[in-house]
Amino acid sequence: MTKSKSARPTLKDLAREVGVHVSTISRALNPNTTHAVSIELMDKIKRASAKRGYKPNAAAYLLRTNRSRTIGVVVPDITDPVFPPIIRGIEDALARHGYVAILVNTDGDPRRQAQAVEALLPRGIDGLILASVTRHDGEAARLTAGIPAVTVSRRSGDLGLSSVVHDEDDGFYRVLTHLASLGHRAIASIAGPQTISTGYNRYSSYVRFTKEFGLLERPIASFARAFNEMEGERCAEELLLAQQPFTAVACANDRLAVGAITAFRRHGIECPRDVSITGFNDMPLADRLSPALTTVRVQHYKAGTEAAELIVDTVENGIETPRHIVLPVELIVRASTRSLAQTNAAARRHTREAKEEKSS
Repeated sequence: MTKSKSARPTLKDLAREVGVHVSTISRALNPNTTHAVSIELMDKIKRASAKRGYKPNAAAYLLRTNRSRTIGVVVPDITDPVFPPIIRGIEDALARHGYVAILVNTDGDPRRQAQAVEALLPRGIDGLILASVTRHDGEAARLTAGIPAVTVSRRSGDLGLSSVVHDEDDGFYRVLTHLASLGHRAIASIAGPQTISTGYNRYSSYVRFTKEFGLLERPIASFARAFNEMEGERCAEELLLAQQPFTAVACANDRLAVGAITAFRRHGIECPRDVSITGFNDMPLADRLSPALTTVRVQHYKAGTEAAELIVDTVENGIETPRHIVLPVELIVRASTRSLAQTNAAARRHTREAKEEKSS
């Protein structure tokens, strides 16, 4: 019986056309073994593959190697500007190794994270990249038992999970050094959720450095329940109601800072005329805000590529020892901060009004 012209081309078909062994075709089409094939032969095989419309048989590859070349990627909020560049970094790095990502969103709900991971595992994924873990996430450790996993942007309390994070400590050191150099001493904090490593670590750094620098006897802080603009507004209102005078606010991320600026403006308090405000992350368009936001720049795309490289290395080399990568950060100074001398009049007015309200 003759083979139908519409039949799917195989490695054997390509091998016959090019005049080489099937194993050579296999090496040429595997991103991890192309180095074993000459450039001239690679070009010839690629032309034959394109001509015949050859597509790798994923099911056959899975049966032969017990690998699907897919990685599950779990994020808490795909609409947050922080995550698209991380996802892009993951996808670009995975593609270089012949892997693809399956993306799921949890909306910050631990139950949805568990459901997502449990749905991904039967699909034969080779590993997991989690951007949605909390500090004390026992479920993450349970769900990832027996499968390579890496956390990105956040870290779990379980150090058995490899991670790629940013230097939160150095970021807040830079923020507070900058504000102190401008003369600010009463620096408030709008902290992130303390259940998440980024929120907890950034606030811990704020507390430590304000003490070390001799800025405050006790913290002036409000705690956000989520990293978004609405919580930034709520926390700014809370700081005003507390009647503790401040001339600057260090926010745990840029979205909280945007919300704070909005809330202060409703009360006639302008940034930076009356109060200096900083963010963290340098999200897209942070330089186009009014005022342009002073913030800590983190390497979102780099974090994604590092997490992808780490998971692929773990999958392909069977590495069991957890590894933790901490990426450097950079302070970007823009228009939302200014010296205390320039805001003294406003600061004195705010202080006087706070004292009058407290005594009335």
